[in-house]
Amino acid sequence: MFVQVCLYFYCKCLWRCLKFVVRKLTGRCELQRICYNTKPGAARTMKIEASLKGSKSKRLQTSVSVHPDAIEKTIDDIMELKRINPDINPQLGVSLQACLLQIVGYRNLIAEVEKLRREPYDSENPQHEEMLLKLWKCLKPNSPLKGRISKQWCEIGFQGDDPKTDFRGMGLLGLYNLVYFAEWDTEIAQQVLCDSLQPKYREVTKKELSQFSKAEWEKKKFDKAIGYSFAIVGINITDLAYNLLVSGALKTHFYNVAPEAPTLTHFQQTFCYLMHEFHKFWIEEDPLDIMEFNRVREKFHKRILKQLQNPEMALCPHFAASESLINM
Repeated sequence: MFVQVCLYFYCKCLWRCLKFVVRKLTGRCELQRICYNTKPGAARTMKIEASLKGSKSKRLQTSVSVHPDAIEKTIDDIMELKRINPDINPQLGVSLQACLLQIVGYRNLIAEVEKLRREPYDSENPQHEEMLLKLWKCLKPNSPLKGRISKQWCEIGFQGDDPKTDFRGMGLLGLYNLVYFAEWDTEIAQQVLCDSLQPKYREVTKKELSQFSKAEWEKKKFDKAIGYSFAIVGINITDLAYNLLVSGALKTHFYNVAPEAPTLTHFQQTFCYLMHEFHKFWIEEDPLDIMEFNRVREKFHKRILKQLQNPEMALCPHFAASESLINM
């Protein structure tokens, strides 16, 4: 433990000395070098964020958590603290402002998403009820809902006759995401729902036959579907998207697609992408039954994490809901 502490302080001192030498040689501080040598996007913004957080100056450390309205003043403070003449380096202020908008915006997005996640579904709230009914109408426009409490909800993947109980884990966030997917990418959402309901029969292989009796296999075969509960999986993928956001993994994506502060709409579009990609991944994995869901989900999660490790990664739009991202 003592050796590790000594090594930490040694590396920290060595790094500060190296930064001092480089500044003397180049005439530029670390923030200038990052902005001038790294193209706009996640690579630049994440380096700026790390530099500010790792600074010995408290003013620089707190600059990543200021209110959006205070960003311009914060840029002026940084320029003054670093003794940078804004008239000689006008582009630096612009670049730093773009980075701070993304950094501060990401923190605010986490707070907004967390607020929705913590708000429970309330059947006495007319707005909540209206959103739930909108979900049904978007997914099943030709099948009128016979009653608010109905077994029909199982047709779109809820577990019982009252969907409110299924939102306990993700609160209103799960409903917001499902409604966004169904409303703004209706064709894909309806196709995913349709696929999730389709039965899927398979011939018994010799290996599988050796593991199950004929009766056991017949039961498994007829229980099997491409098949999962659409709404429940949507809430589960909401949880996956939430964890990617809170862990910081989605910074790569958002810093590459949002020129300024990422918003709730960006998050919902990302959910649509994940929902669509998970559906394709589920079919490719060809699980034996729904009991393999957690295994498939974890494997999918790892694949997305690996993609997001690339600083140039932007989750590619394959559907209407994300077409606007690529033009931002």
